[in-house]
Amino acid sequence: ADLVLPYCDGVISAGDLGLSKPVENGVTFVENAELKAAAAAEVSGQTALADDSGLVVTALGGDPGVSSARWAGPEEDFYGAMKMIERRLRENCNRQAHFVCALCLAWPDGHLETVEGYVYGEFVWPPRGERGFGYDPVFMAKGYNTTFGEMEPKEKQIIGHRNDAFKKLVATCFSAGS
Repeated sequence: ADLVLPYCDGVISAGDLGLSKPVENGVTFVENAELKAAAAAEVSGQTALADDSGLVVTALGGDPGVSSARWAGPEEDFYGAMKMIERRLRENCNRQAHFVCALCLAWPDGHLETVEGYVYGEFVWPPRGERGFGYDPVFMAKGYNTTFGEMEPKEKQIIGHRNDAFKKLVATCFSAGS
């Protein structure tokens, strides 16, 4: 909401409108963001913004990827999911990872604008820090020596994948001449 407020009069969550969450059966972050935004715009009759995001570990062929939340299960056991990544990596020296955020802005007439944002770094073990959520304690952005779980929220927001995607969406939808 903090990113969006300078560009609109107000933000109402899908939950506040009583909208049900669509099934996220896309095979990419973009597909899932578009599914969610289009469904919300169609049902609400309002412009809707949705995202899909997750952690991509290079040596695991991109896993957990679009299944990042599913790896944590219904109990949202992200520590268990982080341990699963560490077990699968074992002694693999390639710890490259990145977070992806796909943002989709959908209008009730069916028009979609979609972008992706990234932050690159590495998977670290053991987890460090209590801030953030999900996989933040095991992700260290390139050029930093603290994990997202250790960073101040404002610092993480500045360098993070959501901010990268949002800047791209603003440039696409709100720049002069658009």
